[in-house]
Amino acid sequence: MERTERFAASPSEERRYRLLVDAITDYAIYMLDPDGVIVSWNAGAQRFKGYTEPEILGEHFSRFFTEPDRDAGLPQKALATAAAEGRFETEGWRVRKDGTRFWANAVIDPIRLSTGELVGYAKITRDLSERRAAEEALRQSEEQFRLLVNGVTDYAIFMLDPEGRVTNWNSGAQRIKGYRPDEIVGQHFSRFYTPEDRQRGEPQRGLTTALVEGRFETEGWRVRKDGTRFCAHVVIERITSDAGVVIGFAKITRDVTERAEAQRALDEANEALVQSQKMEAIGQLTGGIAHDFNNLLTAVLGSLELARKRVADDPAVLGLIDNALKGVERGASLTQRMLAFARRQDLEPRPVDLRELVEGMSAFLQRSLGPQVTITARFPERLAPVQADPVQLETALLNLFVNARDAMDASGEIVVEAGEEIVTDAVTDLPPGRYVRLAVIDTGEGMDEATLARAAEPFFTTKGIGKGTGLGLSMVHGLVRQSGGRLVIKSRKGIGSTVELWLPQSLDVPPVVAPEPEVTRPPAAMGPMVILAVDDDGLVLMNTAAMLEDLGHTALEAFSGNEALALLRAGQRVDLVITDHAMPHMTGSQLAEAIRAEWPGIPIVLATGYAELPPGGDRSLQKLAKPFGMRELEAAVAEAMAGAPRMPVQPHATAGGEAAGNGR
Repeated sequence: MERTERFAASPSEERRYRLLVDAITDYAIYMLDPDGVIVSWNAGAQRFKGYTEPEILGEHFSRFFTEPDRDAGLPQKALATAAAEGRFETEGWRVRKDGTRFWANAVIDPIRLSTGELVGYAKITRDLSERRAAEEALRQSEEQFRLLVNGVTDYAIFMLDPEGRVTNWNSGAQRIKGYRPDEIVGQHFSRFYTPEDRQRGEPQRGLTTALVEGRFETEGWRVRKDGTRFCAHVVIERITSDAGVVIGFAKITRDVTERAEAQRALDEANEALVQSQKMEAIGQLTGGIAHDFNNLLTAVLGSLELARKRVADDPAVLGLIDNALKGVERGASLTQRMLAFARRQDLEPRPVDLRELVEGMSAFLQRSLGPQVTITARFPERLAPVQADPVQLETALLNLFVNARDAMDASGEIVVEAGEEIVTDAVTDLPPGRYVRLAVIDTGEGMDEATLARAAEPFFTTKGIGKGTGLGLSMVHGLVRQSGGRLVIKSRKGIGSTVELWLPQSLDVPPVVAPEPEVTRPPAAMGPMVILAVDDDGLVLMNTAAMLEDLGHTALEAFSGNEALALLRAGQRVDLVITDHAMPHMTGSQLAEAIRAEWPGIPIVLATGYAELPPGGDRSLQKLAKPFGMRELEAAVAEAMAGAPRMPVQPHATAGGEAAGNGR
């Protein structure tokens, strides 16, 4: 707006204007003549330009401009614009008297007479240096923040508008999610979610939570541009203006797939450790129970056999005793399976060709499983032998095949396959080395996760009452672990099961199996003998002594190793010692060592409720496995006195007595 000079103003009015202008110190207010020469100067101009009125009046206003601006003719352009357009306004650097610069907002208005004649210009300048410095600091801060955010590559940091559309995109977001800024800005952030999460409304739930609570945090699967998934840690923060209006959301996403995988591996390792410790504890408990149970069965078996001889003329009583003896046999079979799970069975490992083993028992397997079950074998042309006990391995396979048949309701196909495997340090439950994986695969009902977790536990079964003992898979587990391998069970409900036996490869070549020679019974001992029976269990000791007396021998009894040594040192004649192994204070092996030191000519038989001696047992001694009856006791005595090889006398009932017990 042009200003028109009032020449008719009174002197007092002019004085008041002058006082008003001079009182303003935040603005430089002064006049220029039509050529730009300064003709007035207020206190504000003097304050931030530095010139006194006498120093500056009559000078051209261009001296306040920087040299580059003067060279560019900016002062003249400013006056020309003001004259032509009625106003000129700009911001730029100006120069003080001392040569320092300040950032100024300058306004130039033309002054005209009522006739339109241009008589000069009114110039108002304001020092905006502080505001300029603040704006520059803010700009630099924003630029630094932008560079910082864009320089972060481990986090996807971007903004969303209130509806959830992406408004900016940093390099971390591009690296993690695969989209360039021009591909994703303007798109809805829900495209990063999986289809199932979008269907459940997860994107909107995140925005709603952040809108209401100010923050939303979660972890879940997200989708990259190429369709691959990654595990993400996500934070959504609400952003509001100074007036409290929601203007959008800040979203930070971090790829935590490696951490999630590491945590999963740690959880699996911990679970495997807990499971291993649980199975080890169960194994120790089971082995101890089997030992004690064998002692009880020994007493029952011997007493029943003695009773049977004394009531030979009563058929009714004989039937009852024979029925009880069958119960003892079943009990002995159970204890053998319990000992197998506890890894306390006596194994005779040797190189075994799995192809030959399976082919050799295929006819027996087919008869056992029935005509509705098809057996398919898949073996490579060359397969390394394994180091295992072939008899126990056959029993384990029979258990697995019976389990598979029962899972398929007695009809379907069972596949047995094998392959060589190399285990590295990455597998924690097996020593590094070469193994053979033998798998039995069925298409039966399968197991859910809860059943699968307990499948190898002893006495756990999903079969009906009387249809399984729950010791089948536990026996297989014990056999494989004792052989230096591992049992792996894979199953899904409604799909079927795969049971894998990982067995160590043998470094030897499997021997050619010759026909087994006919086993002849050792000759009976000549004449009655004095036999010392040692056992801390009174029932077993009484029963053993009674059977020895019935065989025609003189039986001496001792309840401990020290009592047996005291009897021998007293000069008592003893032809043979039969001692229990697991006794307090002095084990049977320790007693045998003491006897051999003082009486090296006395034969010793070690009786034990374990199929394999616990640590510290003397494996060079002839062994008599509990439970034993008259026949086993007589054979052990005869063999000991005849100087036969130190071979263990087999228990009254073997582990093969029942093959169908399982953990399914």
